[in-house]
Amino acid sequence: MHAESSFAAACSCLVALGTVAHAEPTRLVAWHSYRGAEEKALAQVAGAYHARQDRIRLELVGIPNDGLAAKITTAIPRGHGPDLFIFGHDRIGGWAEAGLLVPLEVPTDEWFPETIAPLRYRGSLWGLPLAWKSVALIYNRDLVASPPRTTDELLALAGTLGPGRYPLVYETANFYYHAAWYFGFGAKLLGDDGSVGFDGPGSIASLAFARDLQARGVVPEEMSGALVANLFNQGKAAMALNGPWFVGEIAPTVRFGVAPLPIVSVTGRPASPFLSAEAVFVAERRAGEPGAALEAARFLAGSESALIRGVVGRQAVASRAAWDDPRLIGDPVLAGFRAQLAATTPMDNRPRMQMIWEPALVMLKKVLRAGEAAEAAARAAMHRFGAITRPAPPEASLTAYLMLGGAILLALLVQLGRALLGVLRRGEAVAARQGWTWIAPAMVSTGILILFPFLVGLVLSLFSHQQGTWTFVGLGNFADILSAKGYGFLAPLSFYYALLVTIGWTAVNVALHVVIGLCLALLLDRPTLRLRPVYRVLLVIPWAVPNYITALIWKTLFHKQYGAINQLLDAVGLDGPSWFSSFPTAFFANVCTNAWLGFPFMMVVCLGALQSIPRDLYEAADVDGASRWDRFRHITLPLLRPALIPAVLLGVVWTFNQFNVVYLVSGGEPDNSTDILISEAYRWAFGRQEQYGYAAAYGALIFALLVGWSFLSQRLARHAEEAA
Repeated sequence: MHAESSFAAACSCLVALGTVAHAEPTRLVAWHSYRGAEEKALAQVAGAYHARQDRIRLELVGIPNDGLAAKITTAIPRGHGPDLFIFGHDRIGGWAEAGLLVPLEVPTDEWFPETIAPLRYRGSLWGLPLAWKSVALIYNRDLVASPPRTTDELLALAGTLGPGRYPLVYETANFYYHAAWYFGFGAKLLGDDGSVGFDGPGSIASLAFARDLQARGVVPEEMSGALVANLFNQGKAAMALNGPWFVGEIAPTVRFGVAPLPIVSVTGRPASPFLSAEAVFVAERRAGEPGAALEAARFLAGSESALIRGVVGRQAVASRAAWDDPRLIGDPVLAGFRAQLAATTPMDNRPRMQMIWEPALVMLKKVLRAGEAAEAAARAAMHRFGAITRPAPPEASLTAYLMLGGAILLALLVQLGRALLGVLRRGEAVAARQGWTWIAPAMVSTGILILFPFLVGLVLSLFSHQQGTWTFVGLGNFADILSAKGYGFLAPLSFYYALLVTIGWTAVNVALHVVIGLCLALLLDRPTLRLRPVYRVLLVIPWAVPNYITALIWKTLFHKQYGAINQLLDAVGLDGPSWFSSFPTAFFANVCTNAWLGFPFMMVVCLGALQSIPRDLYEAADVDGASRWDRFRHITLPLLRPALIPAVLLGVVWTFNQFNVVYLVSGGEPDNSTDILISEAYRWAFGRQEQYGYAAAYGALIFALLVGWSFLSQRLARHAEEAA
């Protein structure tokens, strides 16, 4: 009887626990990159979903847009990713191939077909559309009564708005914006076999048209996103080719409208910009429980959610039913982008699409900045596409490398054992234990912060990374780099070309740092100089300001049309060049920026060393009739050498890896010819389909070069000390 009651009580407890467990809502994590009104709208959507049911709870996690794609690629395969995420459709092919997404089987009639087609890959639907984004013609109603209907009408606006005003502004060297003309001229981008159509007749014609827009003064030169907003808000641009994200940047005082892009007069086709379908995806790690994630995804993409996102977030939503609401169809901005939808080209969602941006950038800049013929620029783009899409090294056998690694590890253990035995034989165990105890914290922190990342990078260099999949290739990446596979030995993208540029960059900059710093230190060391403390503070400011801010300022100064340097040249009757269209001028711009950043350090070092030189040496030299040059050569310079040598050696290492200046000022222009080794490695990792293994091999080679320089510098320093 007692056993039966105990069994009944246990069953009751299990039932109660099961009821509690069943009542516990399913928690889903959703990643997104929304900000501002879009983020607020998404939060309201989640609130509405929670109000409707209590079985599923959505946790929204905002991640910066620049890092979201890489985070998805690396986190989901390891079980650390989200249940749902919101992103554009252009990465679907790679993510589907890598098994990161769950294919969806749902009816699609409730969404615009233009937003569904981009979400299909190899016959399957991989996401549900939330909204679409494309560029359209945003025009200032005070400057343009009605937007041009054809490109001929657009060209006819040149010179009609008065001095200093342009009919149109957009980022001319950005292929995302140029795509409207590219497809409007009938060009093809990626073929079924993955080939690219940059050298086709439509592409050539679109390049000629873009050059014509700039040559006639319809658009300014060297446009950036910030410059587009400034010119449009200041009334210096009548129209902007831009997307819905630009609306938030328009000043409240500007009366504007949104209209479809004009028809290309030569072809009769409408200009057709890229369409990006923003969708919600179900991550593969929830494949065991897809029902809850799919239910939440359907609500996020449904009409109730769409209405909130359209009204609050001002999104061009993909739900058909939402557009029946007068608040959406009556919104002139959203209605303008709705009218553009029919004349858009979905961005290709195959993995190869990620490789077209750099060749397209090369092509556009060669035409618009370097003044090359469209045909030559297209050939250069084709060559660049082939270089960065070269096949990965073949898979290698892991056995030999494991045996080699084991042999090295065994040799290290043997050497360590011999050292320990030697300590024990000499009776130094207690002293050694005390010494290791004292230095252990420093060694552990050094191992975690320096040694471990280095070893991880070295291991990564032995692998090839493609769409989240790692393949062991041994020394294949090093062989490809050192053989310059895919490009010439002394052509941009080659390791040897970047090495020569890096050596020249380092030598010129360090020489300028030393010369300028020493000259200023000599001036500041003069006892008769008034206001010396003020000058010292002012001259240290370039070193104190964060270098990325300085780099962006100098880049603005070198702008061809609006930069202060060219305006000064124009004031004295000289024609200012396009600084980033040729290697000498782009390299000069980089050097000017880095010289400005680096001379204060050398100045401080030299000034400290000068103040330590005894004054009676100079007095004795004066008595002996020595000239200023003799005093400098025989007293100042020899006594400065002990302080200068380590400063120069340190400056070499800093300048050799000065990433910010090269990346932010010239950006590697033209044609990656001003990239140094470290910026080239960055591009292979984050700009060319995440070829992390290839970039890690670059990093290992850079490390080897710096280790070699450290040994050489030690010998040089020792020789200098002996000579002194």
